[in-house]
Amino acid sequence: MNLKKTISTAAIVIISGLILYGFIIIRQIFSENTKFSKKEVYIHIPSDANYQTAKTIIAPYIENMDRFEMVASKRNYPENVKAGRFLFTKGMNSYELVKALRSNIPVKLAFNNQERLENFAGRISSQIEADSISLLNTIKDSVFMKENGFNEENVFAMFIPNTYEFYWNTSARKFRDKMIKEYHKFWTDERINKAKAQNLSPVEATILASIVHKESVKKDERPRIAGVYLNRLRIGMPLQADPTVIYAIKKKSNDFEQVIKRVFYNDLVMSSPYNTYINTGLPPGPIAMPDITAMEAVLNPEKHDYIYFCASVDRFGYHEFAATLPEHNKNAKKYSDWINSQGVKR
Repeated sequence: MNLKKTISTAAIVIISGLILYGFIIIRQIFSENTKFSKKEVYIHIPSDANYQTAKTIIAPYIENMDRFEMVASKRNYPENVKAGRFLFTKGMNSYELVKALRSNIPVKLAFNNQERLENFAGRISSQIEADSISLLNTIKDSVFMKENGFNEENVFAMFIPNTYEFYWNTSARKFRDKMIKEYHKFWTDERINKAKAQNLSPVEATILASIVHKESVKKDERPRIAGVYLNRLRIGMPLQADPTVIYAIKKKSNDFEQVIKRVFYNDLVMSSPYNTYINTGLPPGPIAMPDITAMEAVLNPEKHDYIYFCASVDRFGYHEFAATLPEHNKNAKKYSDWINSQGVKR
């Protein structure tokens, strides 16, 4: 009888111990294990990361690393570290943290208003893992450019401004390959034919659109401005576009941060393939990344006889258009007098 009692007591102790152990394990798995104050944080695990690297990256956000490691080991995470962008939310337990590290969250990558490829590469590298140098080298790959009809001056025309979805750990090559697909998707047969109707290739249409884009922020005016430049191209007249001169100044000084509001005569005679006052036709590449409205303005220009235009004094942001030089000179003097009165030196 005593033996039976002893066995029963031992069984109770063992069962109680197992229950207690199970409770401790469950507590370790499902207890809150974060230590950041924000509602959520994104964790970035690089492509070459191993378990030790991943632990170092997530450590600042984990309350108890031993509890996390126990669950990670049970879930085989050390042998299956994934690269990417992962979301931790405040109050997650160890099980949820490990689960989160298996769910790569895409990046909504947006770009527009870039003036040159170097700036663009920097903008992209701030949003995905690939660095700006690898992006530049991949985009400027000679074989790639030749296969797709680009060169170093005009390859910037490849990028269609929009919002795209990428995984953070996207390589430079995968980014480039996605962008060339988007380029060909944008240039439908209909758009190509519209460009041809203006005696332009897709790249040339993009170059002209970049000038139109820089000339006016007023989207409703862009088809009229595009019409002016196309009229000039048809009669062999230099485009005489101030934005191309401003671009030439920035390119020559390698300072694209400077703000230039006024172009002087000495600027108009500077030697540069981007100076459309001394060179006829289009510059060798885009002077900016045109948005879709500027592209559509070139493909669907307003039909008119205007050859000239200058900034309007009466309608801020818009322009005054003229079909004759005397009429244009009158508009230009009005604007020059106004800008002098404002004390704008550059």
